[in-house]
Amino acid sequence: MTAPRCLLALAILSVAVSATPLSATDSLQPARHAQALLGREVWSTLLRIENRAPSTRYPRIVHALVFELADILWFYDAAHGTQSFSLHRGRLAEEKADFAPLLRDIDAGFVRWTEVPAGMEHSPTRGSLPNGCFIESIAALRDRLASGEAISRPQLLSYYLTHRGLLTGHTVLAYETNGRIAVIDPARGGAPLQFPTPLAGNALQLARAVAGNDVATARWLPLEPALQLQASSTDRRVTGDDIDHPPRV
Repeated sequence: MTAPRCLLALAILSVAVSATPLSATDSLQPARHAQALLGREVWSTLLRIENRAPSTRYPRIVHALVFELADILWFYDAAHGTQSFSLHRGRLAEEKADFAPLLRDIDAGFVRWTEVPAGMEHSPTRGSLPNGCFIESIAALRDRLASGEAISRPQLLSYYLTHRGLLTGHTVLAYETNGRIAVIDPARGGAPLQFPTPLAGNALQLARAVAGNDVATARWLPLEPALQLQASSTDRRVTGDDIDHPPRV
């Protein structure tokens, strides 16, 4: 199965719906947008990757965002969404020092890359991010914290469901507040859905309550204390320097 990548959770999922590779120019702006959505609190770096074996999956030049979350690295590109990038847990310094084996594991043609410096322009903060449900769910948590909402146990809920005979993936934000479970799906406009707290202990049951009984599997990715968001941070400017490929952790 060709994995989609809008999605993710620990030994997880992902989703992408784009079948045509984006041009280098088209892939750069979404990567900048993704970096802006994650904000300054999340370590990230923007890469320009040269692909020695262009295909229908990846073109000759790919722009991607690598970022740190929950003690591992993640890889976002607009055509495929977010997937895990780390090959091991707990080796962040080592993996940040050498992306070569991680990139080859994404695609054997990824043999050369450079870090892209911050541009003069600011990345847009409006409009949806292509295949961006994973990153947009993180941004949704920052927005709720900035609004002053009482939030505990924030997690990403990633799930696969069957659609027209194929498995597709998606990621949403889930957290506890006021004795209920709130689920926010940026793809549905971001209005919170409310569920009984017992569902917090069962990812599959909650995912089916959100998306129906076609959900085949679901997993959690805790965002606390893995993600320390500052409620006062609303500036999403790029400061520079979603899963088809299951996480490799």
